[in-house]
Amino acid sequence: MNRTTALAAAALALAATCLPLQAYEKNDVILRLGATTVSPNVDSDDINLPTGLVAEADVDDDTQLGIIPAYMIDDHWGIELLAATPFEHDVEANGKGDIRGVSLDAGKITHLPPTLMVQWYPRGGQPGWQPYLGVGANYTFIYDEEVDGQLLGLLADLTGGAVDDANLDLDDSFGLAAQAGVDIPLNDHWAFNLGVWYLDIDSTAKITAKSGGETLAKVKFDIDIDPWVYNVGIAYRF
Repeated sequence: MNRTTALAAAALALAATCLPLQAYEKNDVILRLGATTVSPNVDSDDINLPTGLVAEADVDDDTQLGIIPAYMIDDHWGIELLAATPFEHDVEANGKGDIRGVSLDAGKITHLPPTLMVQWYPRGGQPGWQPYLGVGANYTFIYDEEVDGQLLGLLADLTGGAVDDANLDLDDSFGLAAQAGVDIPLNDHWAFNLGVWYLDIDSTAKITAKSGGETLAKVKFDIDIDPWVYNVGIAYRF
């Protein structure tokens, strides 16, 4: 059973035992907590390595604690902030052309993607399931970038040992966001939550190769991370 099937089965099982008690109304505060997974959908420009070799970047998934407060402006409209503990992702360099099929660990990045959403609750003011849709904006802080030893070793090999250090840097990103989700009530305050977001995260990456502390070469490329973000957890209505 894959993850999507398992989540759907869990939601149906819970729905079968739920009592339709919860209704969202003006001035309600809703706090959602859960396992939040950032799953990048990467599109990378070519990374032009020394000696004419070419690669492209990829970024793996990570799951952290999601902390997602929302405030109901009225029965049907709310404002939500997607927050979480910092996400850490491994970055890979995948070969193209003459080195197609070759993959190596390029580094790590850490980021925080706070996302502010305006939400519409079509069943606001009514008891039972509370589905919602949202649109908004995301600002992603990218920090603590690190170059992996595999990439450093490759750069050293390609330059005859001249490269002895390297830095990785990614720009922060601002972009649009969209979401859909549902709270399935367990009682008048608690609910089971499923949520999904799509975030527009576009960045420019720079790899700086050094020799003896001096810059030897720089490689710059654009990378669209554009992740799907999934949350599975609980919600509490104050």
